[in-house]
Amino acid sequence: MAPRSSRKLGTKASETDTTRTVNASAAVPKRGLKSTKVAALEVVAKENVSPAKSEKQKVKPEPVSEDETSEIEQKSTKVKINRVKAKAVEEEKVVKPKKAPAKRKAKTEDDEDDAEEVKTRKKRKTKEDKEAETMPLAERTAIGTLKKAMHIGAHVSGAGGVQNSINNALQIGGNSFALFLKSQRKWVSPPLAPEARDQFKAFCLEHKYDAAKHVLPHGSYLVNLAQAEPEKAEQAYTCFLDDLQRCEALGIKLYNFHPGSTGKNPRPEAIARIAAQLNKAHKATESVVTVLENMAGSGNIIGSTWEDLRDIIVLIKDKSRVGVCIDTCHSFAAGYDLRSPEAFKKTMDSFASIVGMPYLRALHLNDSKAPFSSHRDLHANIGTGFLGLRAFHNIVNFTPFQDLPMVLETPIDKKGDNGKVIEDREVWATEIKLLEGLIGADPETEEFKKEEQRLQDIGVEERKKFQGQVDKKQQKTLDSMFKKSSPKKKKKASKESDGEDSASEGGCNY
Repeated sequence: MAPRSSRKLGTKASETDTTRTVNASAAVPKRGLKSTKVAALEVVAKENVSPAKSEKQKVKPEPVSEDETSEIEQKSTKVKINRVKAKAVEEEKVVKPKKAPAKRKAKTEDDEDDAEEVKTRKKRKTKEDKEAETMPLAERTAIGTLKKAMHIGAHVSGAGGVQNSINNALQIGGNSFALFLKSQRKWVSPPLAPEARDQFKAFCLEHKYDAAKHVLPHGSYLVNLAQAEPEKAEQAYTCFLDDLQRCEALGIKLYNFHPGSTGKNPRPEAIARIAAQLNKAHKATESVVTVLENMAGSGNIIGSTWEDLRDIIVLIKDKSRVGVCIDTCHSFAAGYDLRSPEAFKKTMDSFASIVGMPYLRALHLNDSKAPFSSHRDLHANIGTGFLGLRAFHNIVNFTPFQDLPMVLETPIDKKGDNGKVIEDREVWATEIKLLEGLIGADPETEEFKKEEQRLQDIGVEERKKFQGQVDKKQQKTLDSMFKKSSPKKKKKASKESDGEDSASEGGCNY
């Protein structure tokens, strides 16, 4: 809408144009009368329409004869001036918005070269990053050169296709590896591409990875085989079975997964549902061994005790199709000590007597940010947590662990120069060499003790932080036992406790 002043001028122009039309009809011969009236009326009509429409029309020349123009100029000079001013005001408003895009366009054109240069720089950087990703961070150790055949690796990325996991394992010098066979955040994923399948098999042969023994895919965190609701249980089973079928297509024999959660249901019923789903999946497949991972013991999670694992295995019809993966962080958090040689022996003896060593098929190697028996699943880098380096010396020198896949799930995220979080895979390359160096090493030497202390110093602040959280929670528990509180306070304390648990127990935090 035009400004107020513009409307007034426009009105004056319209009135004078009407006068001009009448005068023109008297002065101009009849022959030109019709065209003059039409032209004048067109001007009046156009002055009263919206600025956008009037602008389009005013750019066209008015069909007025030379004699007519001369006469109008003589008789209504003042009117012409007013009309021009009115037009100027209207044109100013209409044209201004149209000029803005032109300015923006000009700016874009000026910056085009710079933008192209930035784009080129980004492409060049991405290419460099890709080259860096394929560069070996550590040489792969020949198993024959180790005093014990410990196949140590890490959970690497399979982004872009499962075949890429092999190069990622080679890059860090791993002799085993884990991966996700598809997105762990989706229930349904695209099928395994034949090209990815064939390349995976070819790369395993080329680089001498035994897919049947030393590759340990990890199941989706969405799946809960203990789910009681029929629809959700079917959804979980379908996703689980799809992974087993992918394993068979790739020649993989081991598949690791979290047992599940009871929800609001009794534990024995939940365990029975897990076993039933596994029996069903075993019938639908041929050879994959479903490997139960022990858990840290938070809330209603199943698998934090050897007894939980045993009770599931008891219900499995084909015992050759089920196994166990011991996670060192989960074991420690659940109350199974691994730190001293004596404590380690006691823990493994209890596993052997309750579950049975023949069922042990894999290990996850992680230190713990949380203290012993805290039931908190918080992975730490090797030697920096509450387990410490001595615990891992016990592990890599335990003969029954030979020839099993031993997979690191330790944190490798760090902030890059641009402030964004990036993966530092060199952490895994270093930890693999550290663990291999512990095989056959004497823990009583000055060199070992010095390295042990160095790693403990790195993690001292994190240990203090999580020890403080555990102490605070324990104190709250004691207070609630000896001090009666109002229902409101109890409810509030319960909410705080639940929030603390949920924040810390998000599955494997690696």
